[in-house]
Amino acid sequence: MAYGNEPDPTGWTGWVVFASFMMILLGSFQAIQGLVALFDDGFYLVRENGLVIDVDYNAWGTVHLLLGVLLLLSGAGVLTGNLVARTVGVILAGLSALANMAFIGAYPVWSLLIITVDILVIYALTVHGRELRDSTR
Repeated sequence: MAYGNEPDPTGWTGWVVFASFMMILLGSFQAIQGLVALFDDGFYLVRENGLVIDVDYNAWGTVHLLLGVLLLLSGAGVLTGNLVARTVGVILAGLSALANMAFIGAYPVWSLLIITVDILVIYALTVHGRELRDSTR
């Protein structure tokens, strides 16, 4: 592209930056939630058989920890305008929403909050993700 012909960043670029920072925060929160489930079984008042999917908290802790680390890394990648990171971010946000829906019995308000933010992240990355890539060229 010739100098001066590059597209100007739109106001929607902020949505993608918001989504990437939310992914980093969500990843951190998911990892902490996973560590709590791994190391403090008594933290959650609901027994494992009261969850949507009847597995022990160690399994849930591992799932949340892995999702958290992957979300954190993907969020950092989205800030660079990387298409692969954006695609992975949409998939991980969807998996995070599903995992929190299955975990809703243990921590209902928190799970609903995370699901809501996951939906916002998916929206921002799918509808406005291209603007960030175009503005970083």
